[in-house]
Amino acid sequence: MVLGATLFAITACNRALRWTPDTHTVKPGDTLYSIALKYGLDYRELATWNRLGDGAYIRQGQVLRLRPAPGGRQPTRPAPRPAAPAPEWRWPTAGPVVLAYGASPKTQSGVRISGAEGQPVVAVAKGQVVYAGDGLPSYGLLLIIKHNATWLSAYGFNSRLRVGEGERVIAGQTVAEMGPTRPGQYQLHFEIRRNGQPVDPVGLLPPR
Repeated sequence: MVLGATLFAITACNRALRWTPDTHTVKPGDTLYSIALKYGLDYRELATWNRLGDGAYIRQGQVLRLRPAPGGRQPTRPAPRPAAPAPEWRWPTAGPVVLAYGASPKTQSGVRISGAEGQPVVAVAKGQVVYAGDGLPSYGLLLIIKHNATWLSAYGFNSRLRVGEGERVIAGQTVAEMGPTRPGQYQLHFEIRRNGQPVDPVGLLPPR
């Protein structure tokens, strides 16, 4: 019990101390969603702080603010919208969870699910692919699916992506193939994010 409380406290402290720079310079392959995922931000706020409208277009070399401008007049925020309901989730792949949410520095924002080379990775709910690439080294070959205005899911360390940016997918559709997190070790890094913030996926996924 004491050990569990200590681990929780350390995890919470690590999250609180995570450093975020003031700006991000857009690199080839970046999307609003991949940048928001990298820094743990809500993509809508990122768009608002940088006057990007719907954020559909950003350009290489553009410098984006990662926090509101200090002082002065702030950009007008969009009218608040009710939180979109959570989809009916399903597991992204077969296999056991080998690293739980918050159990190690590797899973401060998700879980690791063990499997085999090339094992199918499926969409956990219907949505649209908003990022597909390898621009975030700590995620390997990554896929991000937007399910609605509130919920995103992310699938890291794939060996192959079966869908591309802009494609709409249905729940259970194969979207990627599992790849290695290190030589000889095949795991999916999986996240669910609500308004840009990670939540424990196991608490949302159905029992199995």
